[in-house]
Amino acid sequence: MDLKLKDNFYHKYKNKRWFEFLDELLYRIKDDEVPAIGGQLTYFLILSIVPFLMFFLNLLKYTSISGLEISDNILITIPLETQALFENIIKETINSSSETLLSFSILLSIWTGSLGINSMIKAINRAYNVETKRPYWRARALSIIFTIVLAFLLVLVLAMLVFGKIIGEKIFTKFGATHVFYHIWEFLRMIIPIVAMITIFALLYKLSPPHEENLNLKFNETLPGAIFASLGWIIASMIFSFYANNFGNYSKIYGSLGGIIILLIWLYIANIVIILGGEINGTYTYFKKKK
Repeated sequence: MDLKLKDNFYHKYKNKRWFEFLDELLYRIKDDEVPAIGGQLTYFLILSIVPFLMFFLNLLKYTSISGLEISDNILITIPLETQALFENIIKETINSSSETLLSFSILLSIWTGSLGINSMIKAINRAYNVETKRPYWRARALSIIFTIVLAFLLVLVLAMLVFGKIIGEKIFTKFGATHVFYHIWEFLRMIIPIVAMITIFALLYKLSPPHEENLNLKFNETLPGAIFASLGWIIASMIFSFYANNFGNYSKIYGSLGGIIILLIWLYIANIVIILGGEINGTYTYFKKKK
C-alpha cells in the first residue's frame, strides 16, 4: 500500500517544477556525499577556528570594541558549554594580547584558516559539479582573501551593533523618543548579523567556482542558498543549543571534553547546512542551464 501511495504521489507531481527541483536536489545530496564532506570540513574548521579567533580578537585591539561583545552579539545562539569554551579563549587572548601575538596569529590563521575555507570552496565546487582548475597558489590566495574579508566583516558587524546603538540613542534622545529607538534596535540587532551572514555566504557561493567553467553566476542567483544557509544555521544552532542545554548532558558522558564534543557536533551541523546551501544553488544553476 505504501509503495502504491508513493507511486501515485510520484506520477501526480513528477511534472511539477518544485518536484523536479527537489528530486534533483536529493539526488545531488546523495551523490555528493554531503554528510561525509561535512565531517571532513569539520576537521579543517577545528584546526582553523582558534587561530582565526586569535587573529580576529587582536584586530579588535585596534578598535574601541570590547572582545567580550562577541559573546553578547554573535555567540548567543550556540550551546552554553561551547560559549564557555569560546569565552575562555577570548579572555586568555585579551589578557595576553600583543603586537607579537598579532603577527603570529596572522601567519597561523592565514595558513590554518585558509585550509578550512579551501575545503569549503571544494565542497561548493562539487555542489556545482565543477572541477577545481585553479593553480594551487590561486586557490590558496582566494582562501586567504576570504579569511581576511570574513574577519573584517565580523569587525564591521560588531561596530554596527555597538556604535549603531550609541548613535541611535543620541539621535532619538533629541526627539524625546528613546523608547521608540529601543523597539527599532531590538529588530535591527537581529537583522544586521543575518544580512552580514547572507552576504558572506552569497559571495562564497559566487566566487568559489573557477571562471573557466563559465557559470556566469550573478550575486542574486546565489541568494537562495545563502538565505537557506544563514537562516538554517541560526535555526539549527538554536534547536541544537536548546537540546544540548536542556537534555544532552555531554559533560557526564565525556567529562571535561563535553564542551569540545558539543563544539564538534555544532560545527558538523553548521557545515552540513552550508553545503546544502551550495547544493541548492548548484541545483538552481543546473535547471537554469537546461532552459
